[in-house]
Amino acid sequence: MTLNPTTSVHNTEAYGLKALAGLIDHIHSASFPKMLEEFIGRICQFDSFLVLTYKTHFKPLVLHPKSPAEHSPTLRFYIDQAYIFDPIYHLVKESPAADVHRICDIAPDSFHSTEYYEKCYKYFDLVDEINLIIPLDNEVTCAIALGRKSQLGSINRQEHNALKQWLPVLASLVQQFWLTQQSLYIDNAKPEGAIQQALTSFGSGVLTRREQQITALILQGHSSKAISALLDISPGTVKVHRKNIHTRLNTSTQSEIFQQFLTHLKSLDDSIE
Repeated sequence: MTLNPTTSVHNTEAYGLKALAGLIDHIHSASFPKMLEEFIGRICQFDSFLVLTYKTHFKPLVLHPKSPAEHSPTLRFYIDQAYIFDPIYHLVKESPAADVHRICDIAPDSFHSTEYYEKCYKYFDLVDEINLIIPLDNEVTCAIALGRKSQLGSINRQEHNALKQWLPVLASLVQQFWLTQQSLYIDNAKPEGAIQQALTSFGSGVLTRREQQITALILQGHSSKAISALLDISPGTVKVHRKNIHTRLNTSTQSEIFQQFLTHLKSLDDSIE
């Protein structure tokens, strides 16, 4: 993820038209994402800036930073496999409306105890993440992720409100950029492969359909209480299912289930190739 120098925060009235005009001037250029980073840096402070698109049946595509040389091993792991457990991915999949979301507001209640967090997310070293969600067409949604580390701390109300105020303008500009420049990126898009199939078929022949459903929710970071509410079953029933899942998979921890899932995914990918 790329670093952005700390910038002073201005309210929306302090911009003037010059900064906005400068951004518009780059709307038909490959330099637009970089100019967008600079523009948003005037609205909200951040340490990292990442622009991705999510398209049905495709893995996430990084628009900025575009060069793979600028992608950390953690980001590559995310793009290739781990995104399937990302709260933003599931938000986009279920409700891709334009909005500003903090990861802490949409993540499952046990997010920080998931293997996704331990094996991937925590290595981004963020204390807060704010995502601007922008639908681009019927199949593609853009997420602009602003990451903040410990020195900046969590986003404040003024910054958050400013992002929401600017979102309609930013969404329109990003949509126009994508309309004319998507050909620069779509050749790099990779099919999702077996990853969705892996999530639904994991444990097939060993787990019941309900146990498979609960296993997927566990891997995404939902606690037993949350699973109980989501599936409208009692907490005691969830507890029994969790015990049965470990027995049938011969596991004792979520980490072991996660590793089995990755092995299952690899076997499916290998069979497709």
